[in-house]
Amino acid sequence: MNDQDFNSEQENEEEWVSKTQVKREMEKLQALGAKLPTLNAEQLKKVPLSPELMSAVKEAQRLQQRSEATRRQLQYIGRLMRNEDAEAIQTAIERFEAGKQAHAQIFHKLERWRDRLILGDNSDLQAYLEQDADADIQHLRQLLRNAQKEAKLGKPPVASRKLFKYLRERAEANL
Repeated sequence: MNDQDFNSEQENEEEWVSKTQVKREMEKLQALGAKLPTLNAEQLKKVPLSPELMSAVKEAQRLQQRSEATRRQLQYIGRLMRNEDAEAIQTAIERFEAGKQAHAQIFHKLERWRDRLILGDNSDLQAYLEQDADADIQHLRQLLRNAQKEAKLGKPPVASRKLFKYLRERAEANL
């Protein structure tokens, strides 16, 4: 065997990919493509998609969930994904998911503040006011009194929701 035969054989080995590996890559593309119909119109505009793939995604959004037609459409989207820049699409989707996680974290933080304010004492209110010095203290105290009163009486949490809404508005104003 000469050097030329050895080099061509080595190149063939480097190019060879198992059927299992190809199948895994196609499944990854299909899973990535399945996330596309869950995005809203604004998000879809920000994802680099070919017109054909965009049309397929819109069609999948139009179809009823959990139907055979939806399954076939998602497979079609997976096939179209082979010709797309999967990394750019993955990056865009990850950005959206990171935004959702950040939003959820802020939401949970505000829920903890609301509960801490309702169940706590004046020191908890002072701790909150240190974080948000521009808050309307009088309005906040009134919302807090109403929420504490309804909690003691076992009434539905209407005032508690109002307090949460105020905390959320303050958090958005501080962003």
